[in-house]
Amino acid sequence: MQAEYENRRQQLMAKIGNGTAIFRSAPMAVMHNDVEYTFRQDSDFFYLTGFNEPEAVAVLAPHHEEHRFILFVQPKEREKEVWTGYRTGVEEAKKRYGADEAYSIAELAEKLPQYVEKAERIYYHLGRDHAFNETILKLWQRLVATYPKRGIGPMAIEDSNVILHPLRLVKSESELALMRQAAAISVEAHNKARELARPGCYEYEIQAEMERIFRLRGGMGVAYPSIVASGANACVLHYIDNNRQMLDNELLLIDAGCAYDYYNADITRTFPVGNKFTPEQKALYEIVLEAQLQALSQVQPGNPYNAVHDTAVRVITEGLVELGILRGEIDKLIEEEKYKPFYMHRTGHWLGLDVHDVGVYQHGESPHILQAGNVLTVEPGIYIVPNTPNAEDQSEIDPRWIGIGIRIEDDVLVTASGQEILTLGVPKLVAQLEA
Repeated sequence: MQAEYENRRQQLMAKIGNGTAIFRSAPMAVMHNDVEYTFRQDSDFFYLTGFNEPEAVAVLAPHHEEHRFILFVQPKEREKEVWTGYRTGVEEAKKRYGADEAYSIAELAEKLPQYVEKAERIYYHLGRDHAFNETILKLWQRLVATYPKRGIGPMAIEDSNVILHPLRLVKSESELALMRQAAAISVEAHNKARELARPGCYEYEIQAEMERIFRLRGGMGVAYPSIVASGANACVLHYIDNNRQMLDNELLLIDAGCAYDYYNADITRTFPVGNKFTPEQKALYEIVLEAQLQALSQVQPGNPYNAVHDTAVRVITEGLVELGILRGEIDKLIEEEKYKPFYMHRTGHWLGLDVHDVGVYQHGESPHILQAGNVLTVEPGIYIVPNTPNAEDQSEIDPRWIGIGIRIEDDVLVTASGQEILTLGVPKLVAQLEA
């Protein structure tokens, strides 16, 4: 895997030329008082290094005569390691992670300037670590102030995201292997959930079994807080209480995925708790399913990203008009976004090291064009939230639709010749769900 990280660094350094790129590790986050959350490395930092410890800085300086890749890490310190876990340390960091040079993080202020002072610009993302932002800004200001005397140095700071994130948007074969494993574990968990879900069960029972499978199969745990939403809870997009008892004749919406070696899956399925859809549930479900199938067909290399969403919106709008939930001419309803009270989110997002992965969707007026190696979710839905008005006459929705929430989501890889649905192993056809 180190060859993979090295290749990523080489790609980035080829793009920054005589610049210097600086990346800061994620901080340790406090859960309450002095108890810390499990550490999760910053995705950009991990993408370039594979280094999984806090209090670290990575520097890429392709113009430097001796050191192109430099790591600043916590030194070995026996007393602290007894409490918080073993550290890689300076010497081992250099050997294990392929750095040309490694230093203690305590030496950052002393050593960093030599890798920046001759650079044409600094590549750094001004993120949430305000203290480190100040460190970089003060260093840059100091170098700008001395530029008239030296005639060399960085005259600008450029956001590293602009250079790095397009690289992350195209997944390598090793990344895809990890994403397929995350998907396979998630598929198993979803199928187990449908097997267990019965009237009288609590949402948290289903959540517990799914998350047990995530860890049992070697995953890091959840990719995001699991949503197990029965009945009207499915109309809350990010419902995570998961404490309600499920009843017969209602739907269960599960949006859950496994994280495997930092890569994520993201699956949603909606199915009847009592094995059979009611007529209203089935009518809405078939609209969402058709919207998803047609949206999936748009995931092809060379297609614009927004074609996926636009396709889903049209199918959903047409379906809601056919049921009498929306009234009016289809194109006008879409133009005026009258569907939004019932379908208020986008049809998907990029997926990878982050659940909502990096990468732009729009370049000015032009949508991103799908290319081989992109991985995205396709997840249309319909949610009939209580007291939602009709588009035209503002009258109340027929009560028989109220409280029905449906979403269907799959993870899709764009290939050179078409697509690969990574999460196809979870059933979603009506006949399969009622079997």
